[in-house]
Amino acid sequence: MPPRRKPELGDSARDRAFMRQALAEAKHASREGEVPVGAVLVCGQKVVARAHNRPIRSHDPSAHAEVIVLRRAAKRAGNYRILGATLYVTIEPCAMCAGAITQARIDRVVFGARDPKAGAAGSALAVLNHPKLNHRVEVESGVLEDEARAILTAFFRARRSKRG
Repeated sequence: MPPRRKPELGDSARDRAFMRQALAEAKHASREGEVPVGAVLVCGQKVVARAHNRPIRSHDPSAHAEVIVLRRAAKRAGNYRILGATLYVTIEPCAMCAGAITQARIDRVVFGARDPKAGAAGSALAVLNHPKLNHRVEVESGVLEDEARAILTAFFRARRSKRG
């Protein structure tokens, strides 16, 4: 289980506000037929980049919301390292995304729903806080978890009913 940060005064309201923006991105993904995952990258109080899953539309297996948002932020910053940033994402990052987050030197990841099958922030793997890596990411989980899980559940339920 990844360590949970002790919230500072006002953190929980701020985290929920930015997570709502990530949830809006997840809804965009769902409308496009993509797995509904959204991400928002914040430095201080400013949203630097936002994205949602696009692997199907872009024919790119690496086009997860987290990777896209990191690419956009790095391009704007003119640097592959994005120091002092918090990444809000609706579901626990996978191993690929966790590796990219670590390489970008993101300070903190806040996510909604855990992913017991592929989550790399402590559920299936512990990439974000692996002791052998030279950068560890602070992790906060369960922020607006019910809303994040509901979006995913509705998406997959609808997908199954279309196949049925």
